[in-house]
Amino acid sequence: MAFEIKKTKQKKETIYKTLYLPKALADRIQKIADDNDTSFNNVVVSMIEACLNGDET
Repeated sequence: MAFEIKKTKQKKETIYKTLYLPKALADRIQKIADDNDTSFNNVVVSMIEACLNGDET
């Protein structure tokens, strides 16, 4: 599923959650973040939003 990485925007209310990810998956997400000059967290949030919204862009 394709997704669009969101631009960093004004801070919204957030909460802290811990995720345990396989190292290989975390490495892939970090590469996407590096390639798009953004944070690991922003990529993960963008992916989750795209999946929950059913975006196919």
